[in-house]
Amino acid sequence: MNVSVFRATCGVILALAMLSLAPPSVAQRTAPAPAAQMPAVTQPAIQAPAAPAAQEPAPAVAQPAPAPSASESAASLTNSGSRPLKAEAAALRELSPWSMFLSADILVKAVMIGLAFASLLTWTIFIAKMIELAVARRKLRTALGKISDSRSLAEAQFALGAKRGVLSSFLAAAMREARLSAGISSDTGIKERAASSFAEIMRAEARRIRLGMGLLATIGATSPFVGLFGTVWGIMNSFIGISKAQTTNLAVVAPGIAEALLATAIGLVAAIPAVIIYNHFARVTKTYLELVSRASGAAGRLLSRDLDRTHVSSGTHSRAAE
Repeated sequence: MNVSVFRATCGVILALAMLSLAPPSVAQRTAPAPAAQMPAVTQPAIQAPAAPAAQEPAPAVAQPAPAPSASESAASLTNSGSRPLKAEAAALRELSPWSMFLSADILVKAVMIGLAFASLLTWTIFIAKMIELAVARRKLRTALGKISDSRSLAEAQFALGAKRGVLSSFLAAAMREARLSAGISSDTGIKERAASSFAEIMRAEARRIRLGMGLLATIGATSPFVGLFGTVWGIMNSFIGISKAQTTNLAVVAPGIAEALLATAIGLVAAIPAVIIYNHFARVTKTYLELVSRASGAAGRLLSRDLDRTHVSSGTHSRAAE
């Protein structure tokens, strides 16, 4: 029995030696089929439960996405490009005149404050002169109506009473000249001297009523240039900021230019009303000075009547004495 076991053992060893020395193809052909197919049978059995979970996302990955149309791609490009533009537009809409003033350069701020003060001064002069001219015209027309039926300087002064005005000044000047020229027989000299006094009163009244119009003319003529100076200075600072930032982005460029242009806008706001108000007051003042000239003529006529009346009374007395 030991011999048979020994023989079987030697046969197995010899067979294994021959299999190890044979080529791979021969070893694969001669290998027992059940041992070679064991992994193939056992591997699917082990991986079977995990197969559905691994294959679930496969359809989404395997199915190719539909190609976008030309309109959809153009719309996506437009939307992606318009987003920064909308953000910049929103940033620009936040710019208000007050915020631009606060962020402006100190010199541009000084220009804006000066122009705003000039505009305020223009409207102040407008309101004050409108009230002054309206009151002066009403008073002078009323005074002329009161002395329209007067026959002498004394009656005219009595009709006016103690009210002060340009017509009262004319009457006072005429009576003073008549009193100072008493005993002088030349009526022409008295009238000339009275007319000279009237001219002085008219010039003084014209200077008084035109007070402030020179300032209006100055504001209207210089405000645009002052605003332009602020704009030029602001644009210079904007270009310097652009060069430092090394960008031409609209969000960087626009605020500085807007601040600079605000100075020109304020200059025009100050200049345009000043020019219009000056031209209006030039017409209104001319009308009032014509009314003053009528008052001067009325005072001159009353003086002439008094002089003629004096000569008539003196001639009557001389004939009565004879």
